[in-house]
Amino acid sequence: MSAVTRRGLLGAAATGALSLAACAAPATKTLAPAAPAYDGAVEFGHGVASGDPLPTKVILWTRVTLTTGTGPIPVRYDVYGESDGATPLLSGLVTADASHDYCVKVDVKGLSPATAYLYRFTALTSAGEVASPVGRTRTTAASGNAPVKLGVASCANWQFGQFNAYKALAAEPDLDAIVFLGDYLYEYGIDGYGAETAQALGRLHDPITEIVTLGDYRMRHAQYKSDPDLQAAHAAAPWICTWDDHESANDSYRTGAENHNREQGEGDWSDRKQAALQAYFEWMPMREPESGDITSAVWRSFSFGNVATIYAAETRLTGRSPSIGWSDVISGTTDPDEVATQAMAHMAVMNDPARTMMGAAQEAWLGETMIKSVQAGKTWQVLANQVVMARVAMPKLQETLTPEQISDLDHPFVRSMIGFSALGLPMNLDAWDGYPAARERLYDSVQAAGGRLVTLAGDTHTAWANTLYDSEGARVGVEFGCTSITSPGTGSYLPNVPDLGKQFADANTEVEWHDPFGHGYTVVTLTPERVSGEFVKVSTVLEPDYAAERVATYAAVAEDNGMSALSKA
Repeated sequence: MSAVTRRGLLGAAATGALSLAACAAPATKTLAPAAPAYDGAVEFGHGVASGDPLPTKVILWTRVTLTTGTGPIPVRYDVYGESDGATPLLSGLVTADASHDYCVKVDVKGLSPATAYLYRFTALTSAGEVASPVGRTRTTAASGNAPVKLGVASCANWQFGQFNAYKALAAEPDLDAIVFLGDYLYEYGIDGYGAETAQALGRLHDPITEIVTLGDYRMRHAQYKSDPDLQAAHAAAPWICTWDDHESANDSYRTGAENHNREQGEGDWSDRKQAALQAYFEWMPMREPESGDITSAVWRSFSFGNVATIYAAETRLTGRSPSIGWSDVISGTTDPDEVATQAMAHMAVMNDPARTMMGAAQEAWLGETMIKSVQAGKTWQVLANQVVMARVAMPKLQETLTPEQISDLDHPFVRSMIGFSALGLPMNLDAWDGYPAARERLYDSVQAAGGRLVTLAGDTHTAWANTLYDSEGARVGVEFGCTSITSPGTGSYLPNVPDLGKQFADANTEVEWHDPFGHGYTVVTLTPERVSGEFVKVSTVLEPDYAAERVATYAAVAEDNGMSALSKA
C-alpha cells in the first residue's frame, strides 16, 4: 500500500470509503476460521476504535452490524505499518456474537514502541469479505524525551447538538492519544436533559426513554457511535477513557445515583450499574478488570517514555461517597441567616475525613505508582480525572452583576445562587470541593512522591486553567479543565454576563483563567521542561458547518522542586 495521508485517512474513516482490499496480501501464516463463514449480510456501521496504548500492545475495537441473518460471525483483524500496508504485520481471527452485542475487542501484542499503525477488521461471510473502515493507532514510548501530545475531551450529549468538536479533534495533527474524561453518553430520554434543543434539531435520543436495562445501554452506545464525527475521532488516535456519571446515571456513586429511582420502577441500583458497565466494556476500546477484581476497578496507568505517566482514575462507582449538593440548602429558605446556618452545617458533613472520592484501594495505588513514576525519572504525573480539583467559589454576584443583569436572570436556581454567592463557599460539591479530606490525601501522596501533578478535568462543560495548592498554601500542581463536546455550561444560564469567566478568576486564587461559554476540547502537550494546554472552541454545535479557534494557551514549567504556576503562553 502506498503511504496514506492523515487527511485521507480521516475522511475515509468518517465515510468508510478507504479500502485496503487492493493491497491486503494474505497474512504470513494460515489462520483457521474462528467459525463458519456467516450466511447473511453485515456492515460496520459504528466504525473502528483503539485504546489503552502501551509500548508493545493496544486494544482494537469494532462492532459488526447484522443486516440479515443471525448467529456468530468470524472476523479477521489486520495491523499494518503506517507507511507500508502491502502485507499485514499482524493478523488474527475472532468471533463477533450476541453475547457481546456483536462487538469485537482485541488486545494486539508484539508491537513496537512509539510507532503508528493502521488497522482494519474484515467480516467473513458466505457472500465474500466485508471490510471495516481503517483506523490509525499508536503505541507509547518505552523511553526517551519525545513530546507527548494529548487531545482531552468530555461531556458529549447527543441531544444538545452536532459533534463538531469531535470532527475538529480528529483533524488535530500528531496526537499520541485522546484522553476522554467521562460523560461519553447521557442516560436521559427524549423528554429529559436537552429535550428542547433535541426537538428543534431533530436529534433525539434512542431509545426514547431513560436507559436502565442492558438492552437500553447497548442501544444508546450504538446511537452515539453511529455519528461520523465521533467515528473519525476514534479512528484518528488511540483513546484513554474513563467514565463519569452519565454513562450510568446522573450524580452516581458507589451505592446509588441522584437519577436512579427504584420507587419509579428502575429496579436495584446494583443491577442498573452492572448493565451500564457491561455495555460500556463491550462498546469502548479499553482493557477490563482481571477476573476476580471489582468490576468497576478500572484505574490504570500509561507510561509515555521519560516524559509522563498518565493515571486514568475511577471516581464514581467504586469508592465515592454520596454527593451532597447545595440545592436543599439554597431552596429551603430565603432568610440569609438561615441559609448561612444551614450551609455551615452542610460544610461540617462535607469535611468528614471518611468521605472518599476514589476509595482506599485506589488512593493507595495512586500513591505507590506516583512514587514509581518519579523514581523512574518521569517529569510529569498526569491524573486523568473526571471532575475539577481546584478550590472554586462563586463570585459575589450581588456585587459583580448589574441590577439589569440580575433582573434578566430567568432560571430559578441561578437566581437563588445570588444570595448564596455572598458566603464565599465552594460552588460545586460534586467536584473535589465536596471531598476536601480526600483531596488533601491525594496532595499528600503527590508531595510524598516528589511529583509534578497535572490534573485533567471534565464534567463542568466549561474551560479552566488552574494552579493547585494544598490547605497550607503549598503549590501542588496545575489543572486543565476541558469544556464540553456539546453539553451546556454555566454561561448558557448567564448569557448576559460576558465577563463571567474573569469574575471567577478574580474571585478564586487557584483559577488563572476560566471560559464558561462554548464547546470544544483541550490539547495538552508535555515535554521534559514544560506542560501546556491549548483551549480550542468550535463556533457552533447547532449546525454541521463550524469554525475551530484556539482561544487561550496556558503553560507551566518544571522546576527542581516541583513546577511553576500556570501562566498565559
